[in-house]
Amino acid sequence: MSRAQESRPVLLSAATAVLVLATAASLAAAGSLVLDAAGGRMAHWVLGRAAGLTSYVLLLLLVGTGIVLAHPWARHLRHPSARTRLALHAGLATFTLAFTVLHVVVLATDPWAKVGWMGALLPMAAVYRPVPVSLGVIAAWAGLVTGLTARFAGRLLGRLWWPVHKVAAGLLVLVWAHSVLAGSDVAALRGFYVGTGCAVVALAVTRYAARTPADEVGELARDLQRVPSPAVADDAAWSDDALTGLRPERQSGRAGRDTAPTRPIPVVGRGPWR
Repeated sequence: MSRAQESRPVLLSAATAVLVLATAASLAAAGSLVLDAAGGRMAHWVLGRAAGLTSYVLLLLLVGTGIVLAHPWARHLRHPSARTRLALHAGLATFTLAFTVLHVVVLATDPWAKVGWMGALLPMAAVYRPVPVSLGVIAAWAGLVTGLTARFAGRLLGRLWWPVHKVAAGLLVLVWAHSVLAGSDVAALRGFYVGTGCAVVALAVTRYAARTPADEVGELARDLQRVPSPAVADDAAWSDDALTGLRPERQSGRAGRDTAPTRPIPVVGRGPWR
């Protein structure tokens, strides 16, 4: 492997880190401007709610691209390439994390929200709607574990990331319930939540109901188990022929031996040729 190829992962990691820092700085600056312009006790809540909705949309796209990556129909897609789809999935994960952090920080520092740092980091520690807020806290920690296991897949954690990733789509259910139950503007966004939830469920149904190459291999193996092996079929044929007094010709060296004409065999010391 050349030095240029070896340096690509390092450059990609550095670019990702810079992108995350730039995004966090931009969000912090934008939040500060919004708070200064809006003023009042509702400014924190509005900014936190906006960050939460943005992270929810990004999570929808993240789960959707993840399902498409593992979908059996994806092998028929030519554009974008599998590498591009994987890069898009990783980029969405980065921005989802950034907006989730902004959502947590803003609400944790808002005295009017009655969430606090304890409520933002620990389940059932918030004064405001503790159960819905706890759903979001659990989803945030589980999403962080999912991202870390995927980030270090093949290095420190081996194949642990794959079973974790398979259940990661269920985190969207927790986030959906958190958004519906903890949000103060659910009535205005009820159609949005119902539509997006149904869309992801429909995509997941097509993923897990579709025939995969593994399913086809399993069906082929079951069909082969129903067919008798050549050795068993050959022995059965010889048994039937023995009952009728026939001897079939085999092609694996027995044909010449069974059908060749016999010759007299001389017996030494016992008289003439027979």
